[in-house]
Amino acid sequence: MKSLKNIAYLVVLLLIPAMYFIKKPDNYNPMQTNFNYLALGDSYTIGEAVSDTGRFPVQLSNMLKKNNVMMNAPEIIAVTGWTTDELMSAVKKKETSLLPKYDLVSLLIGVNNQYRGRDAEEYRAQFKELLQKAILFAGGNKLRVFVVSIPDWGVTPFAEGRDRKKIAEEIDLYNKINKEETLKEGITYIDITPESRNAANDKSLVASDGLHPSEKMYKEWVDMIYPEVIKKFK
Repeated sequence: MKSLKNIAYLVVLLLIPAMYFIKKPDNYNPMQTNFNYLALGDSYTIGEAVSDTGRFPVQLSNMLKKNNVMMNAPEIIAVTGWTTDELMSAVKKKETSLLPKYDLVSLLIGVNNQYRGRDAEEYRAQFKELLQKAILFAGGNKLRVFVVSIPDWGVTPFAEGRDRKKIAEEIDLYNKINKEETLKEGITYIDITPESRNAANDKSLVASDGLHPSEKMYKEWVDMIYPEVIKKFK
């Protein structure tokens, strides 16, 4: 019996090195812990007028999962109509209930500052503060943060009778500011604004309320965002 035990022990020792050379399946993912994603913003992040699954953070998370990046459902701090200061106020109230660190953080904010005619330099100061919060939520890892530009609502049916050219110019100014501040920090900036302007000729890109992006439009955004984000997990 003793000799049989010795033989069995020897076989196990011989098999252990061989296990390291076994080919892993193509969908093998060594990361066994799900990643957490925090999305900060306004109506464009909460997905006003689309289903929960149509929101861009949810579509992005689902696309990442399909490509073997294990994601929990995104945590979203966003309400339709919020300006930069309102988002910051909400973030500060929720801060103690948030996770200590997120693996991915997105920021898209500013359209309501423009809509209410707020000062552009006030926007800059408040956007910078929010960007620092986003970095903090990512545990200081700037590689895990990305900013999305403000879409142009001036091309939607809701803007009928308004000065569409003026809206576009103001959106461009706000995006110039958020892009400058984002790139100063070495953070990924994704410009979806030109894509949003396709809604001028394609009403399927506009939700039923005539103002916000449709699920189809959000899918187009995600197609632009995904290649930049997947790099962050490799």
